[in-house]
Amino acid sequence: MRIFTLLFIFFIYSISHAQIAKPAGPVLINNVNLVNVVSKKIVPGQTVLIDSGRIVAAGPIKFKLPAGTTVIDGSGKYLMPGLTDAHIHFFQSGGLYTRPDGLNLNKVYPYEKDQRWIKDNLQQLMARYLACGITTVIDVGGPMSNFAIRAQLNTTITAPNAFVTGPLVSTHLPPHLDPKDPPIVKVTTEQEARDLVKKQLPYQPDFIKIWYIVLPGQKAESTLPLVKAAIDESHANGLKVAVHATEYVTAKLAVSAGADILVHSVDDQVLDKDMLQMLKNKKTVYIPTLIVAQNYSRTFTQQFNFTQHDFTYSDPFMLGTLMDIQHLGKHLPFDYKKIRARFSIPNKEDSTMRTNLKMAHQAGVLIVSGTDAGNIGTQHAASLRDEWLTMQEAGLSNWDIIQSATINAAKGFGKDKELGSVEKGKIADLLLLNSDPVKDLNIPASIHTIIHRGVPMQPQQLLPLSPELLVQQQLNAYNAHNIDAFLAPYSDSCALYDISGKLLMKGKEAMRQSYSRFFEQAPELHCELVNRMVHGNTVIDHERITGGPGNKQFEAFAVYKIENGKIVNVYFTE
Repeated sequence: MRIFTLLFIFFIYSISHAQIAKPAGPVLINNVNLVNVVSKKIVPGQTVLIDSGRIVAAGPIKFKLPAGTTVIDGSGKYLMPGLTDAHIHFFQSGGLYTRPDGLNLNKVYPYEKDQRWIKDNLQQLMARYLACGITTVIDVGGPMSNFAIRAQLNTTITAPNAFVTGPLVSTHLPPHLDPKDPPIVKVTTEQEARDLVKKQLPYQPDFIKIWYIVLPGQKAESTLPLVKAAIDESHANGLKVAVHATEYVTAKLAVSAGADILVHSVDDQVLDKDMLQMLKNKKTVYIPTLIVAQNYSRTFTQQFNFTQHDFTYSDPFMLGTLMDIQHLGKHLPFDYKKIRARFSIPNKEDSTMRTNLKMAHQAGVLIVSGTDAGNIGTQHAASLRDEWLTMQEAGLSNWDIIQSATINAAKGFGKDKELGSVEKGKIADLLLLNSDPVKDLNIPASIHTIIHRGVPMQPQQLLPLSPELLVQQQLNAYNAHNIDAFLAPYSDSCALYDISGKLLMKGKEAMRQSYSRFFEQAPELHCELVNRMVHGNTVIDHERITGGPGNKQFEAFAVYKIENGKIVNVYFTE
């Protein structure tokens, strides 16, 4: 059994670009229901012609097709613009170890390892965005390396369009982040604020970001001159300014000073009429990011509400790290069970943010949806749908939410001449759906075809499942006690054996009954992955189980055999 003690091997897979090729000629989508996000109407019987990555015609018209045209039948389907997540961070993985300034677990998993993982897996993370229908992402602050990432993504067909800025112009410096290429830079004088803006200008940032942080005992007005200097310098160079200002006082001061975009909700008090009128009059963009703070709370208290969507579209490894808290014990600066008992989700701040979102929308403020993906618990790609569900709970209609991720996002960042709607002359970033998105916002589940920069592609081309990914997905669902997601990676005829070959269980229904009972009887059940080895279609896991019946701890080995993208056999031994 010595083979099982081999060191953990990460299996890195890459997206196969060979399967996704540019069409030889134009692309035509005929007889489709057009989702007009400007008029908020579904228009039947429309035809859209795409050539050289652009929409060259759209309407109730017929075309004499050029030679080599690819024709897609849109009958019974819906065509809408690609989506935008207007608040993400490339330098954050979404995993437990990605913000050591908030939770420092460097002794368990060094921050450098998290940063290396992001670099190694950037392509597959970005492909996940496209698979969700997100054709544009906006990074609202990170290292100077953001600009190189933008260049890479904007020339990769399996990656969304990227708009970025560089380091945050900040009134506070958090600890433990990368000092060589810092994502956040503290400024102490107005000149330093202007100089940090100027430093980015040669790289042609799409906007500038300010981190307006007020520490306990500090007055917001004390650092306002720094904020104003950065805004003035940005505007002098034709750049919009996005500001992180989550308190009422800092948000009001930032907007008064000329902030174009508030990248978070105000969470400490309900917006009054004066503030709402100011936001509208100054045409300030409001990005609520309703779930990011809640996801920190869910992670630190282990109170998750994962859906099948989260298990499918999140990176399985980063999602899995969130549940590591259950076996980290002495490495944690808190007892997650104790804080869980006195922490409610959603909390007062969550309710305030929802109220403010509805009031801002009703006041005519431009609402743009963004997730703050990359933060602990807020997964790249998958989190936009979770954000939308919370926006629904706040009182926005499905049309309002769709607009927030299409035409509003384009307008908010000054890109509406290129993106945001299905109109002649715009970049052909489109989603062909099997069902009406206005009736059901589960857009990823409805995608028939993604058209990105004029190139048609299928979601399954963007989410290849390696054997290791399948096994990790079922491990995540096991730890979340989600029986449907746990069974999803298994074949209908799967069989479980002991190491001698004795049959323990056969078929999904038998597994459902057995594991459902197991999850119910052992609410603290948790599996820690100790080591893993991958060889072809076989995955061998060394597992440590805690919280089972009788609260006994034991170790086991599981050998998973994969065929045709499903787990078909599992062999267990203790």
